[in-house]
Amino acid sequence: MATFETPTTLERMVYTSRATQPLGTVDLFNILNRARHNNARLGITGHLLYADGVFTQCIEGTPEAIESLWQSLMKDARHEIIRVQQRSPITERRFAEWSMAFSSYRYLNAFNMPGFFPLDANGQSEKSVLLPMQP
Repeated sequence: MATFETPTTLERMVYTSRATQPLGTVDLFNILNRARHNNARLGITGHLLYADGVFTQCIEGTPEAIESLWQSLMKDARHEIIRVQQRSPITERRFAEWSMAFSSYRYLNAFNMPGFFPLDANGQSEKSVLLPMQP
């Protein structure tokens, strides 16, 4: 796991979206691997929560990196009803050790993905509780 240095200007953005089709273990494994690769290249850290067909993602990075990823997400056919819940400047990262931590149902972790945090009976994980509260 790489820890990312904190540049002087950082933003955090949280968005939600609905998956256009149900996703299984292989789909989520591929999404996570691609996201980790792209986020590491952009210097983005964050957390992805997938539950009941809904994504909640928190991304942290420079404003330019956040905007670049956001523009890509807006074109991604796997998402619909995509909404920004929060976007604001930050002074430090909450997910500095993860290019993308991931929380979902335990049964969706058949590949024992690193950075996977299973949801409990309340629909939370040790990492999802760090997501900023929605307005």
